[in-house]
This record gives sequence, structure tokens and C-alpha cells, in this order.
Amino acid sequence: MCGFLGVAVPVGAKLPEDTALVAARDTLFHRGPDDGRIARGRGGAIAFRRLSIVDLDGGAQPFVLEDGALLSCTNGEIYNHTSVRAELEAQGVRFRSHSDCEVVPHLVARGVRDFPTRLLGMFASCAIDARSGRTRLLLARDRLGIKPLHFALEGGALWFASEPKALLAMGVGRRRLRGAALVDFLAHGYVGGDDTAFEGIRRLPPGTLLEWEEGWSEPRLTRYWRPPVAPREEHVPGERILELLDDAVGIRLMADVPLGAFLSGGIDSTAVVDAMTRRSKDPIVACSVGFRERSHDELDTARRTAQRLGLVHHTSVLEAEPAGRLDELAWFFDEPHADPSNVPTLLVSRAAREHVTVALSGDGGDEIFAGYRRYVHDVAENRLRRGVGAPGRALARALGSIYPKLDRAPRFLRAKTFLTNLGDDPARAYHRSVSQLTLDEVRDVLAPDARAALAQHDPFDRFARAYGEPETDDALFRAQYADFATQLPEQILTKVDRASMGVGLEVRVPILDHRMVELGLALPAGDKVRGGRGKHAFREALRPRVPSDVLDGRKRGFDTPLRAWLRGPLAEVARAAVEEVPAAWFDRAALRARLAEHASGARDRSRLLWSVIVLSHWRRVHRVEEDVLLT
Repeated sequence: MCGFLGVAVPVGAKLPEDTALVAARDTLFHRGPDDGRIARGRGGAIAFRRLSIVDLDGGAQPFVLEDGALLSCTNGEIYNHTSVRAELEAQGVRFRSHSDCEVVPHLVARGVRDFPTRLLGMFASCAIDARSGRTRLLLARDRLGIKPLHFALEGGALWFASEPKALLAMGVGRRRLRGAALVDFLAHGYVGGDDTAFEGIRRLPPGTLLEWEEGWSEPRLTRYWRPPVAPREEHVPGERILELLDDAVGIRLMADVPLGAFLSGGIDSTAVVDAMTRRSKDPIVACSVGFRERSHDELDTARRTAQRLGLVHHTSVLEAEPAGRLDELAWFFDEPHADPSNVPTLLVSRAAREHVTVALSGDGGDEIFAGYRRYVHDVAENRLRRGVGAPGRALARALGSIYPKLDRAPRFLRAKTFLTNLGDDPARAYHRSVSQLTLDEVRDVLAPDARAALAQHDPFDRFARAYGEPETDDALFRAQYADFATQLPEQILTKVDRASMGVGLEVRVPILDHRMVELGLALPAGDKVRGGRGKHAFREALRPRVPSDVLDGRKRGFDTPLRAWLRGPLAEVARAAVEEVPAAWFDRAALRARLAEHASGARDRSRLLWSVIVLSHWRRVHRVEEDVLLT
């Protein structure tokens, strides 16, 4: 696991000085604290920071082939490198190391243009190839978007880096917020899509290969993998699910450093740790955290699992101290990211790093097997929507428009969202469930000029394109597919990568093995949501292995008591943020009014206020201009 920065230039063009490359590269020190190197070739340069995991002594990067005509590096892990290496060796290739990542430059050297399709793993790879006398650049990102990769085309050169901060340190891109990104961030809690929050810096989408040659005005992007676009009709035996899970976990046990797992009281992490015990001869190290708030704590269940499986179990109770983590999170995340679970994710990663360098996690199970409550609600809503017909939907829509928003009322009286969803089309209704603010709520707090200039921008549009891609009318499948295109890589996996790499910890996600995705996502809807709860097929496949207190226990999210924080330890932080965010971004009077509503208990404005806090710290840490790009 590592971080890198690079540039591809026309053959013979001047390259940046080493001192500048080193300074920019070392903004990524947290991603690779063990080693730092630079390689310069005929068509570019790569600066690399390494977290040593495999072949500790011989696996240094970048790789340099053919007297500097071919440079390459990879951030991540290639789990099937042994079989790929054997094929290449049979063709006469000689390797200089045992690094799993060395297969990438040799595949490129052999002319394997679609090399990412040959790789099973999580990776962001680059290759600068000037063997023909003209520079050609290849960038590839893993299928699910587990590892990050960003790029920018400036002055006839194509720059790329693991994180935007390294590009900004080289003067590439601009420290100015895009207005559309501001709207997207407030609506969703993160900035998604092909463009980052920073003007001029783009992100490579998951499962995509970028090609660029000197003289090209734009790179060529090819999607080499996408999730299945329709569900299957036949059932999948539980034995097949377990077989694939065991293999996905087993290949992720490769490491020359201490390896363990995150263990909560939930189904997914328990399934991963159980599979680890079946593939390892040594006791598994597991790390669990608890919270002072009992509603967020699963330590008791994790302890029972650890005792049952004979784990070496490390536990700690986290004191979140959110105010003390804000600048740290802003630095690691680069772009504004308002998932409140960023705080405990950073802290659990730091706690795990005291014992291991690599940790397996259970991320992805809810997205693949429909474990989130919102999927269950969406299935029920769609069933009712069909049942009431057009007249019923029209009535629900009308009632939803006049029903008051009752944040402080008992849950059964808070019917506004339900009525609004029932009267809406399935795509917009589901999008509402994965949004933290409505578009009207966003526009109401924007500065007047920003509100006017961005009046035509709707974050729903990109979501709707993803929701509409599947070749099926199955609304549950469409919702999951849209999450795989948006929330999973852009919120969940970004959170896991930045928080863990911020403390030099590699996190592997076996349930998000693309073979598991292709199997599980395409299960029939009834095998995912049944009897008023999700994850049916996965739950039943695990029943011979996992006890009922885990399989049938109450689901707790890895979340934070945000509402209470903002009326307690974060109250003053929120007030300061409201006064600090630029007037070109926000209507300060509107923000003050919402802060007062939250403080009094009249309305829950926690997600908006947390987002404003995140923006305020992000702007200061990354020296973002007060101006905003509105075009």
C-alpha cells in the first residue's frame, strides 16, 4: 500500500526538479512511511512513497525497465500475482523482485493493453512507456474503486497522483472550489463524479483504463469492468457463496508483515474473521472498538465471537473527541467529506495499527447483499406504490407537500418523507434516502450569486443516469447498482482508504472481491430482501458458521451521535464555522438561523452543520480560495 505522484511529458521535454517532486511526494508520507524514491525516464517521472507489505527488502518502486523507457508503479495489492508471474516467466520474463506489483510493468512491456483485466486485487497503477520514441501513459484503477487515482492535463503534460494534495503541491490544478461540487457535497456529504472539488483536477472512475499519448488534447478513458446490469433468476446455493467468500479471504492473507482484522458485532466482519480462521494455521489478530454510547456499541458481541473463534483480541473504548480530529481529517481526505463515521474510522484504524500493518474488513456486504435498512424500506415503498396506483401516488404527493416536518415528534408521526417518496418516482424516492439534504435545503443556504449561477445543477441527474443503466425493472437492483456507481466508491471506500492510510494501515475488503460482487449483486430480489430484512441469502449461507446472536441481532451502523455532539462538544465549533465560511459560498444569515434552530431543539440540522464545519476546516487546511468557480 502506497502513494505516488507522476508526470508524463513528450519525449525530450524538461522534467520537474527532484526537489519539487520530493516535496510534493512527501505530502503523501502517511500513505508510505517506509520508503520514498524517484525514477526519471525518457517520457516522464514517478515519485513514490511505500508502505512495505510484500517483499520488504526487494519490492521497492518505481520499477524501471529498458533503460528508463518504461516506468511503472502500483498502489495496492495484486492477489493473483503468482499465477500471472508464472505465465510471464514461461514467456521468458525475468523478475527482479518478489513484489506482487512487478507484474504490471511486464504486462505492459509485453503489449497487454488490457492488463487490468488480468489482475485480481485493489490497485491504482501507472505505466509511462516511451519505447516507441513517443510517450504513452496508462493509468488503471481497480474494478470497485478501492484505491484512489487522480489526474490533470496541463501544459502538454499529464499529471497523476494518489491524492490531489500532491498535484496541488506541484502547482497543478487550482485551490478553488467548484460550485457544482459545493452543491453535490451539501446534498450527499461527499463530492462525486469525474471531477474533484478542486478546479482542474479529475478522478479516474473505478474499473477504468486511461490512455494518453503526447500531443493528445484529452486522454482516452475505457471502462474495462462494471457490475452486472441485471439480476439472475436462479438461486445460488449457500455453499457457493461460502466457497467464494473463503477464497476471497484466503488470497488476501498474503503479507510479510503482521496481519489481522477489524471485528464488530455485525454479520460481515464476523463472516470475514470466521473465514480467516479457516485459512490460517495461526491465531487471528482481531481489533474491536466500543463507544461510550450504548446505542453505538457492539463490543459484547465482538468479545463473544473472539472467544468462540480463539482470536487474539484487542479492544478499546473510543473517546471520539471530534473537535480535535477535524484538521487531521481535512488533511487526509483532501476533498470535503462529511460522513460523521470518519472520526471513529480514523480512531479504529489508529488502534489497529498498534498491532498490525494489514487489516481485513467487512465493507461491501450491505451493498452487495442489500443489508441496509433503506433497501428494505425501498422494496416496501415500491410494493405499496404499485398497489395504490396513479391516483394513490397523486394523493400521497399532495399530502406530502403540506404535511409538516416533525423532527421532534414520535417516529410514527414523521410521515412527510414517506408520503413524499410514495408519490414520487422510484429513482427520486431512493435518491432521497441516500441524500443528507434536499436540493431546496441546499439552495436555501447558498450565497445569492451562487444560488443563481447553479440553479440548473441538480445532484440527482448523475445518480439518475446510474439508476437507469440496469437492464431490468427491478427497483432494488437499480438502487444497489446506483450505489455501486456513486456512494460505495465515493463515500464508503474513500472513507476507508483515507482514514486507514492516514495512519499507515492497509485495509483489504474481501467481500468486495469483484467475483463476490458479480455473484451477490445479481441474486434475485427475494434472496436479498425477505421477511422485512435484508441480506437473506448471505445470512442463511452463514448460518452453519455464525451464531444467531450475530445473524439475527439488531443492526447498528458504525456511526456517531452527531446531533448530541452539535449541542455539546461541537456547539462552539459549529458557531465558528458558520462565521468563517466564505460569503461567496453561503448566505450567512440562513446558516445562523439553522444553527439557532438546532441549538434550541426545534429542528435537527446536524448534517448541514457538520458539513459546514467540514468545509470550514477543509478550506483552511488546504488553503482554498474564498472565491468559488460558478461556471
